[in-house]
Amino acid sequence: MLGSLLLLAASLAGCTQPGAHRTLTVFAASSLSGAFTRIGERFEAANPGVDVVLSFAGSSDLAAQITQGAPADVFAAADGATMERVAGAGQALAPERFATNSLVIAVAPGNPHGITGLADLARPGLRVVACAPQVPCGAAAHRAAAAARGEGSAGGGGGVVLHPVSEEPNVTDVLGKVTSGEADAGLVYATDVQRSGGAAEAVRFPEAAQAVNAYPIAALTGARDAALAGEFVRFVVGEEGQGVLADAGFGAP
Repeated sequence: MLGSLLLLAASLAGCTQPGAHRTLTVFAASSLSGAFTRIGERFEAANPGVDVVLSFAGSSDLAAQITQGAPADVFAAADGATMERVAGAGQALAPERFATNSLVIAVAPGNPHGITGLADLARPGLRVVACAPQVPCGAAAHRAAAAARGEGSAGGGGGVVLHPVSEEPNVTDVLGKVTSGEADAGLVYATDVQRSGGAAEAVRFPEAAQAVNAYPIAALTGARDAALAGEFVRFVVGEEGQGVLADAGFGAP
């Protein structure tokens, strides 16, 4: 009898151990790559047996993938409009703001072209790169340009007209053009320059205040483990996640 009970106990114990391993797939905006990599590591440490798989790309591309059926559990976008496309399709649950970010002009170290503000990006011959308009960082760049006074432009006060030599699908590619020397300046988020490790320098400009992006996060309706997805969202908006984001240069939500 005792032997049978011991065998039953061992069997039950064995059943609880293998099932502890779970995978969580998180789709996140490119600008979150550094911060979310650290958040993912901390979440795994706090939840033994959980494997966080991170997929970074432009928010618009990720939203399109989700609405077309790509398997994901959590989505973190770089602006509310992109998240709304997913929520409007019934695929995101109660999005929450978790961070803010502002644009800067990324230039080579030492600012060799002497760029001091947004109006300088309209100089003839200056190679400027930006995100495509449908990407959150591109939409923010257009808002900032419209808010600029455009000193020295015909008529004045009409904003700055940007003529990028290329429009990139995500902010990481914009920064890459600047750090590689393919561009003289690029409009990126402040956090991107911070994580460049000195490969780029930030020029701040006042019009950026008119184009601050608020980042939302949501568990997805197609999540394989809804409870785990919800736990990750709470972790990001909670004290530990917010600490990582602040260290990375993100503003409060």
